[in-house]
Amino acid sequence: MAKYVDLSATIQVIGCIYQNISLLDNENYFFSEDDFTEEFHKILFGSIYNLHALGVKDVNINTIEDYLKDRPKKLAVYKTYKGAEYLQKITENIQLSTFDYYYQRMKKMTLLRMYNNAGMDLSWLYDINNILDAKKKQAQEDWLDNTSLESIADIIDKKITEIRMKYVDDTNENFIQAGDRVTELIDSLQKRPEIGYPMYGPLINTITRGARLKKFYLRSAATGIGKTRSMIADSCSIACDKIYDSVQGKWIENGTKEPTIFITTEQEIDEIQTMMLAFLSDVNENHIIYNAYEIGELERVMYAAELLKKCPIYIKKLPDFSLKDIENTIKFAINEWGVRYVFFDYLHTSMKILSEVTSKTGIKGLREDNVLFMISIRLKDLCNEYGVFIMTATQLNADYLTAQQYDQNLLRGAKSIADKIDLGMIMLKTSKEDKEALREVIARFKFDEPDIKISVYKNRRGQYKDILLWCKANQGTCKVIPMFATDYNYQLINLPDFKINVNPKMQVSAF
Repeated sequence: MAKYVDLSATIQVIGCIYQNISLLDNENYFFSEDDFTEEFHKILFGSIYNLHALGVKDVNINTIEDYLKDRPKKLAVYKTYKGAEYLQKITENIQLSTFDYYYQRMKKMTLLRMYNNAGMDLSWLYDINNILDAKKKQAQEDWLDNTSLESIADIIDKKITEIRMKYVDDTNENFIQAGDRVTELIDSLQKRPEIGYPMYGPLINTITRGARLKKFYLRSAATGIGKTRSMIADSCSIACDKIYDSVQGKWIENGTKEPTIFITTEQEIDEIQTMMLAFLSDVNENHIIYNAYEIGELERVMYAAELLKKCPIYIKKLPDFSLKDIENTIKFAINEWGVRYVFFDYLHTSMKILSEVTSKTGIKGLREDNVLFMISIRLKDLCNEYGVFIMTATQLNADYLTAQQYDQNLLRGAKSIADKIDLGMIMLKTSKEDKEALREVIARFKFDEPDIKISVYKNRRGQYKDILLWCKANQGTCKVIPMFATDYNYQLINLPDFKINVNPKMQVSAF
């Protein structure tokens, strides 16, 4: 028999849901096949659950048996255990008012059982073999009943983390004399300068030195400017080893394929996919959506589709997210696919995160700026903990319409977000005043007239800040191409186009 099982809790849960199937509509309750250790219980619960999914509002013995008729093996188990009598009996012995208690207890047992199945000895936390020490047993039961599911997981994870910190990460090395290993640092930077994987487009890598591991970038914009599309370009440029170049009329090599995840909070997955196809193939997204291909475009899009299948780029939809959801998504991507580049589109509050933060802090009515700041802190912490690069975005407040300085004061919700980032940028449309002020520069150097400007207002450990990158954008193919740079007074800056070589596979640093 499996360890960490409370059959009475399991029976109560099945009985309550059988009596009141609307409990399955409550988003606070979720179920897994792993919650049930007995095949008979899996069949009972699974039948009720699937009938509910099919739209059945009133589940009874007849509907369950009708459902099982087409599943002879499961029906045989049901009959062996006298399913009809069993359901009748538990119906007489359950109280709906106790459902939450038994649900929580069942889920706690599932959690402990999964850790145990993974090879962990949890007797230090909950010793199921203790049968002689009545006081200890009662204390254990009281602890289990009064400790939340998340807290139990946190206690176990903390134990694992402590072991890792002591025997892998060596936390005793936190304090050093300032000169310790400094010559080794210089030597390391000579061999491996602090640069990351190149981002898409010219000039941008001169400013950013690429997408650097353990760094947190923020590229904000007003609605419709291209936050998502520019992140699509960077994520595909990092994860895919070929991009179509319409100027050369061919697919060009694009370095290596680095595992990357794109987390979308508002757009559907197929919307992200069509943008990725448009970027890679250099075919306007509308041509893909409306099946209005020009000569040669369909072939390029199909080739781009094959690239997406072969390249290590992943998409996750998180429409209503918590801090824990973000962290678990990133951790899963790291462990499952070796992801090192994370794009989170985009930073905003949600009902779930408000509930989570309120629960953790015990403070009701937290302002949006407090919550957004907490999210940014956690994202930066994740960069350092897991050695990954994270880029996200925010909306702008209404001040951007009249602003003369484009910095963190324009971030909607909380300018404090910028405290934790390593690189801060703001994308805006060029105004009539911009075009007039740039007329002489454009004429002298034969630049195209820009339609997007990117303000770089923060650049930790970087040479270039408080500058404007003037760009030509093609929203249909998700491409924003920087052409030249000025200061905020429209004075041209001599900005070299720094190239990062990624062929062969580069060794990026993670300072």
